[in-house]
Amino acid sequence: MKLVFAGTPEVAVPALDALLASGRHEVAAVVTRPDAPAGRGRRLVASPVAQRAEEAGIEVLKPVRPRDEDFLARLREIAPDCCPVVAYGALLPKVALDIPARGWVNLHFSLLPAWRGAAPVQHSLMAGDQVTGASTFLIEEGLDSGPVYGVVTEDVRPTDTSGDLLTRLAFAGAGLLAATMDGIEDGALHAVPQPVEGITLAPKIQVEDAHVDFAAPALRVDRVVRGCTPAPGAWTVFRGERLKLIQVTPLPDHTDLAPGELAVGKNNVYAGTGSYGVELLWVQPQGKKPMKAADWARGVRIAPGERLGA
Repeated sequence: MKLVFAGTPEVAVPALDALLASGRHEVAAVVTRPDAPAGRGRRLVASPVAQRAEEAGIEVLKPVRPRDEDFLARLREIAPDCCPVVAYGALLPKVALDIPARGWVNLHFSLLPAWRGAAPVQHSLMAGDQVTGASTFLIEEGLDSGPVYGVVTEDVRPTDTSGDLLTRLAFAGAGLLAATMDGIEDGALHAVPQPVEGITLAPKIQVEDAHVDFAAPALRVDRVVRGCTPAPGAWTVFRGERLKLIQVTPLPDHTDLAPGELAVGKNNVYAGTGSYGVELLWVQPQGKKPMKAADWARGVRIAPGERLGA
């Protein structure tokens, strides 16, 4: 088939690579978000997908809005059979959805209908799911509600961050998307409507969602930290300034600290929660680089009874 691939961040690159390597389909063009400011100089930088496409000598389309007439006209000229999508980052209007003969097929990082929305991996971790995965489905006008072509499952490991899990799903999902394209071309694969039960939503994680409540149980604290790492970053407050929490570990045997109360050992830093304690392993003070929590504690000289979140 002739394909136009739509995607933007680094997590979409493995899927583009899988389609380029398949040798079975022609990736005629790539659609991605416009260049965005990055780094200290805030200079405009092309998306990871755009950079990969340019390396491969593929035409790159960067519409400000996917309903822009210039973009739609070019898409009609290319006349793709199908448009695979991974984390493109913009809502596709019906006029665009109607152009490819076999539609737009999205790789979504959840087992649909669970976790429809922008942040499925983060919400899955924060909810304590033990198994997640990726799904390919035919895009329709509803939010991630189209019929499903295929799924791949992935166990959630006890120490997984959203970054860890998303990386594994990006590679597993790349193979799924390539196989889905093959099955659509062969006529052997048919999309199946999603169940009406089990629908959960995964909206974009806001900064306040990443605020760690130390009155919550230790497992909840751990899940929020892992789910919000690396972005947007779990955080609390210490001495009136924001402190990012990068890694903690629950300690069921530590039950003598009040919620948020800190205790410092020779090479360890502990905090109480609503159940039992957690050990702080890596933190990032405001305006500084990530550091081991023990080094941070030595620098700030925590006094007895001081708390996080106050």
